[in-house]
Amino acid sequence: MKFGKVEHPELINFVLPEDHKDTSAVLQHGQSGDISVYVGCAKWNKQDLKGFYPRGTKDELQYYSRQFNSIELNATFYRIFPEDQFKKWYDKTPENFKFFPKLVQNISHLKRLNDDVQPYVDQYLASAIHLKEKLGTIFLQMHSNFAPKYFERVVNFVERWPKELRLAIEFRHTDWFNDTTVAAELYDLLQNNNIANILTDSAGRRDLLHMRLTNKEAFVRYVGANHETDYNRLDDWVVRLKSWKEQGIEDIHFFVHQNIEKESPLLSKYFIELLNKQLGTQLSLPNHSSEGATLF
Repeated sequence: MKFGKVEHPELINFVLPEDHKDTSAVLQHGQSGDISVYVGCAKWNKQDLKGFYPRGTKDELQYYSRQFNSIELNATFYRIFPEDQFKKWYDKTPENFKFFPKLVQNISHLKRLNDDVQPYVDQYLASAIHLKEKLGTIFLQMHSNFAPKYFERVVNFVERWPKELRLAIEFRHTDWFNDTTVAAELYDLLQNNNIANILTDSAGRRDLLHMRLTNKEAFVRYVGANHETDYNRLDDWVVRLKSWKEQGIEDIHFFVHQNIEKESPLLSKYFIELLNKQLGTQLSLPNHSSEGATLF
């Protein structure tokens, strides 16, 4: 992922902002209990994750899905796959695995949520539902030039979305967060429709860390910088997620990206170890062909 890439990450202030004032009300203090936690990478492509797969691995998804319990499925952004492809992905993966697919670019970037976007939504969902119980939260990523002047399109899209399917949305235009009136209206819309407000942690776009949860799901897209600061940033995330667990978070969906993706599995493993220690989760640790290796 090149989004938010910087040349000198050591110069960035990576301290996580304080929670938005309304996040604690969404989480409901005192309601903590068992939580659902899914951690994964953005793709399973062997070329991108060089060094992760043992020599001779023939089916990358089959191997990947036995190392991690989830995948942020970015391949579905580029085209609408037929239902048979989703059925094959379902059959290759174990019963506890979940896919978190990105909505196709026809919806977000080409049609930009305009009035004639619905046929693409219907076609996409008609295929994706064949993941059945392995279908996690579907997410919509809007272009960075999609501004609040299109707010009515967002309202229409959200209101038409089938409520039985979980949805998360990532907005990238700065005015969605810098304009307090717009931000308040957006957060209310998402909260009233039980839609997750995606948190994107990227070196060059700290404004996307609005820390405003709109339901009891933390959907986090973490973008490492292939730099030693990546570890400390994950340490801080575990502290924040532990706090949210104590306040009543129900779902943690955390996906690790890197500018050089081959390092993502190793960084994910580090993060999973921390979660298991600090949150009491029991996520399986992925294997890695370079045992004992570190990123830096």
